[in-house]
Amino acid sequence: MRKNEQSKRTILTMIVACQLMMVLDASVLVTALPEIGRTLHLSTAALTWVQNAYILAFGGFLLLGARAGDILGRKRIFSAGIALFLLASILAGLAPSASLLLAARALQGLAAAMATPSALALLSVTFSEARERTKAIAIYSAATGAGGSIGLIIGGLLTDVISWRAGMFLNVPIGLALLLMIPRYLRETEMKAGRLDIGGALTSVIGMTALAFGFVQAASVGWKSPEVWGSLALGGISLAAFVWIEMRAQEPITPLRLFASRMRSGAYLGRLLLICGNYPIFFFVPQYLQNVLHFDALEAGLAIMPFTVVQFAMMYAMPSLVTRFGNVKVLIAGLGIAIAGTSWLTFISADSSFFPDLFFPLIVMGGGAGMIFQPFTTLGLSGVDAKDAGAASGMVNVAHQTGASLGLAVLIAVFEAASRESASSIASFAHGISVSIWGSVIFLTASLVVVLIMLLPADKANAVRRREGTRTVVSKGRVS
Repeated sequence: MRKNEQSKRTILTMIVACQLMMVLDASVLVTALPEIGRTLHLSTAALTWVQNAYILAFGGFLLLGARAGDILGRKRIFSAGIALFLLASILAGLAPSASLLLAARALQGLAAAMATPSALALLSVTFSEARERTKAIAIYSAATGAGGSIGLIIGGLLTDVISWRAGMFLNVPIGLALLLMIPRYLRETEMKAGRLDIGGALTSVIGMTALAFGFVQAASVGWKSPEVWGSLALGGISLAAFVWIEMRAQEPITPLRLFASRMRSGAYLGRLLLICGNYPIFFFVPQYLQNVLHFDALEAGLAIMPFTVVQFAMMYAMPSLVTRFGNVKVLIAGLGIAIAGTSWLTFISADSSFFPDLFFPLIVMGGGAGMIFQPFTTLGLSGVDAKDAGAASGMVNVAHQTGASLGLAVLIAVFEAASRESASSIASFAHGISVSIWGSVIFLTASLVVVLIMLLPADKANAVRRREGTRTVVSKGRVS
């Protein structure tokens, strides 16, 4: 028994290490973005592609990566993803130009799309008992949330002391350790006959990239440009083609039966809207700290600590909160707190100071965020058959990455439009960020509405079925 428990802890450590690599890679450059912009001559709008090149490839190929794990074996795809991620990280760190950096970031996204769904599927299969799965997902969610914030600090430190390029090499020792541990601790899963849905993967990537490009271009050249509307039209057509392909494919990367559950569908949509609002904040706030309050990169990273500490602390309270109140009620409370903290943050201006104007809102936001990710992850995997574990875990991550890219693209357009309203460059920058954060509030509120409309009724219906099942068992026991 002890050997089995030790093996599970080791596997969980490997899964968390993999997730930490992916999250760090998405966040470690955030505090370095102003320096990257100066070094490679990129505008604020163009800087979004340093993030979006990674996020779009990650989100777009996640479902294909999940399906590849089912067909070719999750251990094999997990190993290949980690190895490719190491290579891409080295290329990104050495990239001499913006175009090569973006290409390396996209390759990192593809590698992450191979490794991440297999890791989460392995978690789902390894921890089958409800209580141990709740604890494992809590640790996984804490790594996802806190890892992103820690990446801001590490990225700032490396940018100040060495270079923004050093952040790309952070994942090398972690990845090498994983490659050494995989053959020893992971067993290959059963491989299934099938084919890869390349058409579905390509149309989803093209669709999301075109939409993001359209919004970012709107921020740069305005909404009257044919390029903007052509890109948005291409995005819409490609996503419609994706749905058409998935409805007719014999082995789609997105099995439509995943959406038969109202609970899972609501969890995917709610998470997407949550990340649309949450992720751009950590693109804008570090730039506000550096361009308006004149923090250096390390100070900007450390300034996020109030959020990080509170969010990480919530990990210890989440198992008991979920056990007592259930995932949906905890999720509703967490979203309410996150909305309150984000609304408070909208009052920042060129005359604000870090304390108290950012310090206290970040604390409130951290408390809310610490209550959100675990329930969304658990509900997104609820009631999934073992054969769909990879696809369901892929959808959890697709919702996350799609929300990040779409939210950032939309709110950078909001930022550019709002920042033109003031004559002072610093005042206009601060005003643009304030208005963009109001956009985050709208996205978070939409996520709460989805939870109230879709998840809460489904949760109540499940509770009624459980009570009726209990009464039936008790009644049969009395009859016997």
